[in-house]
Amino acid sequence: MEKVKAYASEPGVVIFSKSTCYLCCTVTFLFQQLGVATSVHEIDRDPDYREIEKALVKLGCSTTEPAVFIGGKLVGSTNEVMSRHLNGSLLPLVRPYQAQS
Repeated sequence: MEKVKAYASEPGVVIFSKSTCYLCCTVTFLFQQLGVATSVHEIDRDPDYREIEKALVKLGCSTTEPAVFIGGKLVGSTNEVMSRHLNGSLLPLVRPYQAQS
C-alpha cells in the first residue's frame, strides 16, 4: 500500500498500467496527444503485482488498470478519463503538467 501511495503522490499524471493492456495504451496516448508527460508504472512487471492491485482497489479504483492519478488525486480508469476528456473537464486538470511550447 505504501508503494502505491508513494507512486500516486508523484507530481503530474501517474498511470498504473499493465504492459499488455490496450486501454492502458489508449489512455497513455491521450495524455501524450495533450502534451502531458506521464509516469507509467506497469504493475504486471512488479513483483508486488497482487498487492498493488489490492491497494488500488482500496483507494477506490473500480478497475485496477489503468488507474490514473492527476496531482496525487484519483481520477479513475479509462471510462472516467475519456468522459472527462469529452466533457472538457480533463484539460483544466492536466494544464499545469502540459509541456510549454
